[in-house]
Amino acid sequence: MNRIRNYATLFLTAGMVIGLDQITKTLVRANIPLGATWLPNGWEWLAPYARFVHWYNTGAAFGMFQGYGWVFTILAFIVTGLIIYYYPQVQDEDWWLKLAMGLQMGGALGNVFDRLMFEGRVTDFISVGMFPVFNVADSSITIGVLVLLLGVWYKEILLQKPIGAEETPAEDQPAEPAGESARE
Repeated sequence: MNRIRNYATLFLTAGMVIGLDQITKTLVRANIPLGATWLPNGWEWLAPYARFVHWYNTGAAFGMFQGYGWVFTILAFIVTGLIIYYYPQVQDEDWWLKLAMGLQMGGALGNVFDRLMFEGRVTDFISVGMFPVFNVADSSITIGVLVLLLGVWYKEILLQKPIGAEETPAEDQPAEPAGESARE
């Protein structure tokens, strides 16, 4: 039963990412022509900093490695298989690792869905400054990596003992003879 609950958490996290990713991409494909930019009315001042742009790429997240989408499709299936295999081995107190795995799996599968349905292309639409255009799946993968790194860093800090922390327990310390401190 615990294994089912573990997998339910993984698939729920990944499913929420895939759902949000696909809903936003569908809205963009239906409402913004390819190459066009959109901002809500009254938000035009935001255009130099952030905007929605209907774009696609055939590479990795953030437009890297164009034309190698098939490699990332295969890689996404391998990573998904590894996550599913290793997920039940993660201890419950490492919730941050479980969250990171769900975010990464959801992001990878969200982009794979696009590649399989749209001739190897992934719909991107979030444009911030001069940064490459990205989508919810790309963001989820990035956030998953950050959660993983911060979790590992935090756990390492908790495991470190401060210098001088190795004290002997009170019951192992010799008792101070009576009156000894009075003479000092």
